[in-house]
Amino acid sequence: MSAAVAPVPALVPSRRAWLTDLPVLAVAAVWGASYLAAKGITTTHTVIAVLVLRFSIVLPVLVVAGWRRLRALTGAQLRGAGLLGLVLSGIFLLETYGVVHTSATNAGLIISLTMIFTPLAEAAVTRVRPPASFVAAAGLSVAGVVLLTQGGGFTSPSAGDLLMLLAALARTVHILAMARIKAVRSADSLSLTIIQLGSAVAVFAVLVALPGTGASPWSVAADFGPREWAGLVFLSVFCTLFAFFVQMWSVRRTSPSRVSLLLGTEPLWAAAVGIGLGGERLGALGVAGAVLVLAGTAWGRRSVDEADRSGTRGASPAPS
Repeated sequence: MSAAVAPVPALVPSRRAWLTDLPVLAVAAVWGASYLAAKGITTTHTVIAVLVLRFSIVLPVLVVAGWRRLRALTGAQLRGAGLLGLVLSGIFLLETYGVVHTSATNAGLIISLTMIFTPLAEAAVTRVRPPASFVAAAGLSVAGVVLLTQGGGFTSPSAGDLLMLLAALARTVHILAMARIKAVRSADSLSLTIIQLGSAVAVFAVLVALPGTGASPWSVAADFGPREWAGLVFLSVFCTLFAFFVQMWSVRRTSPSRVSLLLGTEPLWAAAVGIGLGGERLGALGVAGAVLVLAGTAWGRRSVDEADRSGTRGASPAPS
């Protein structure tokens, strides 16, 4: 009889852990689905307008929620966050233009290379050599991307694939800048997010006002039907607002490493949504490439974690 009672206490922490994990997995899933959603409502001529609409919806909510914290920011923190916002605007532009010109599956898998690029860039900056296993994992991931972009045969990568690769590099710059700009380290995450998004929206507003940069947000909004509005609300409310608050909530209840690991499943969700809902096909080479990308990023993350635990390298910032 006593044996049946003994396991009960052990199950309680496990259940609590899963209650924390599930919302984070939901964030990874909606991020994975965001590529197909963006592709469904955006064209080359509406990219900037859609970005203005997307973030204009959520920015007022964030400002109201973080008004007191915003007023406490110093000038140095505002400048640092504003600089990060400029980089962030570049990331969103590259990602959105990229997904217009490639498949949602390719976009999600290529952007996952940020998990490989970040430790390599950090090693170059700090002059600390990464583990040999990580270098091998990086090579595996790069080989996977090459195969992934050749799903229909050995042809040149599409413009969208190259833009997504540049977006992964831009994400790496953003992560390293967040870690190295001293002023923003002491700023709370909500205020930092608001200033960054505000700076990005300002960039988009300037760009959309220039001639030849595409349709205006007002004309795009007027042309949207129920399906497009649903996609825009999904990107704004779930992929931005919901994701941010879940991350803030989860890091107080579990470790940042666990959150990072769960968010690292984003490319799996991107592939699942792109293939299952978008009807995309990879072909034999594409499937092989996807497997290599996922295996390489998982192996690279594991080798970095092991190196951090052994103290052979400095801790690297978690991928965004």
